[in-house]
Amino acid sequence: MTKKSLTLGLSLTIGILFVVLSILPAQAAIIIPSADGSDGALHITSTTVIDLAEAITGDWDSDNSTNAGKGIYDPQQWAVVFKYNSVAIDAGAVLTFLNHPSRAPVVWLVNGNVIINGTVSLNGQDYQTPPTIPEPGPGGFRGGSGYYRTINNGAGFGPGGGDGPSAGYGTSGSYGTGASPYGNQSLIPLIGGSGGGGSNRSYAQVTGGAGGGAILIACQSTLTINGELQCNGGSGWIYQHNGGIRTGSGSGGGIRLISNTLSGNGKISAIGGSDGGMGLIRIERIINDNTLEVVPGASVVNLNSATTAMLWPPDNAPKIKILSIGGIEAPEDPRAEFGTYGADVALPEVSSTQIVIETTNVEEASQVQVRVTPRFNANATTVNATIEGVVSEDPLVIKWIANLPVNVGYSAVQVKVLRP
Repeated sequence: MTKKSLTLGLSLTIGILFVVLSILPAQAAIIIPSADGSDGALHITSTTVIDLAEAITGDWDSDNSTNAGKGIYDPQQWAVVFKYNSVAIDAGAVLTFLNHPSRAPVVWLVNGNVIINGTVSLNGQDYQTPPTIPEPGPGGFRGGSGYYRTINNGAGFGPGGGDGPSAGYGTSGSYGTGASPYGNQSLIPLIGGSGGGGSNRSYAQVTGGAGGGAILIACQSTLTINGELQCNGGSGWIYQHNGGIRTGSGSGGGIRLISNTLSGNGKISAIGGSDGGMGLIRIERIINDNTLEVVPGASVVNLNSATTAMLWPPDNAPKIKILSIGGIEAPEDPRAEFGTYGADVALPEVSSTQIVIETTNVEEASQVQVRVTPRFNANATTVNATIEGVVSEDPLVIKWIANLPVNVGYSAVQVKVLRP
């Protein structure tokens, strides 16, 4: 008899992080670290798609002149970083993105002006017909599948993924709002929205919508938006049956803007598709000169001159990562590709397995949660981890363990911290 095997994909580990931006008094414009212009100028005149998979892998602050215009993927920061001299999106032009294999968010570090008169979109895809799974915007998470009469399948992916069908129809994804909110107002670290659950009804074999993506635009001069900047969730499927039924929609994503001057009369949105949860928007600027429409309402920070922008979590920030699953070491840069690039961790057929997690600068009173989302054949499961031991006191490093249910086939595994 041939023994079945189980393959598990690991998604990015998420730590719930609360950071206050430090403000430094001085007499100069905002300072954007490593905004060296090595990706050149970005000028979009018509509908354009940037393929994030063309980014070179390396340190985000490295000179990118040899790969100019294509960015750097930094797996430690989980971001595709572009360092432009200037950005101009002409009226009528639409800029979208193809995901990097890691589905990392987008970061623009600009030492000149940014002018968005057209549209920049990191929206998640609407519902699809299985076996296709809808893609999120960069930094977001996929929608859940929906197969005919399979039991409890189709949960959305991400820390706020919608549930798989219990009465046949999945629920919508969460982020800033919804049933399972996560993240924080600072958008450090940068992360997008979660996917909605699918449907397994005979007349509704469709997926949920995918989560909106995430983008950080850090502009050393004037950031003008007269067009639209979108990180919206994809819509679920709507069917007028038994009073109107739908699959889950993706939640809105994350938008963080840092600039010396914020100008324009356009629109910024990070809304969920249909009934998906709202995303998060953060605005940090010295000079306010705009009449922008911002949905949902932004968290706003008034910067002093000569502020050095905080782009990434500080060294002493809370961190969490998966060390191993079933005794097999987890990769540093997991992809959860469900077979496209091979499994991150492959296990023999078992009914449950142990996951080992490590946190740094996280209080012992915190709750560590593990979410397992199967690709097709079961609903998502969330389990709480318990402390196995304290590795060190300074910094505080704790090892946690949890027992995970196992389903044959691919699953995505995520961990997050709920701090007291």
